[in-house]
Amino acid sequence: MMKRISLLGTVIPLLTVAAAPAPAQQAVVLTSSVMVEKTVVANGKSSVVLKPADVVLPGDRLVFTTRVQNREATPAERIVVTNPVPAAVQFSGDGSAGVGVSVDGGRTFGSLAGQTVADGKGGRRPAVAADVTHLRWTIASVPAGATGSVSYRGIVR
Repeated sequence: MMKRISLLGTVIPLLTVAAAPAPAQQAVVLTSSVMVEKTVVANGKSSVVLKPADVVLPGDRLVFTTRVQNREATPAERIVVTNPVPAAVQFSGDGSAGVGVSVDGGRTFGSLAGQTVADGKGGRRPAVAADVTHLRWTIASVPAGATGSVSYRGIVR
């Protein structure tokens, strides 16, 4: 019997944003969503669709999206979005352009190719997608009143 995993409250990532100090009203608003990829067959043709990820099974492929909305009348500069990868999910290695990864709980970020982790034998080995704990994007600018997004894909463990 396959284990069903509820994503409500556990997979929606903690989001952080770093930008210029905001006035009393939030200048930049982040919202997140998690969708599951499902293959559907209609009229003899199969296609992949995204559906809300309320309950998922091991092996399900997920798409995590963070929407960045600038509510100000001026551009928002250097927006930093950090998403932890939930423990029940393995990063697939596929993220929006400009993504930096962390394999040490979010303390340091860089390219996956430049990361190493303990090998369990007293040495180090190159990090792989399964070692990723956090993802980070720096968005240079979001125009006044505009919305953008960043995303990554993962697989339920």
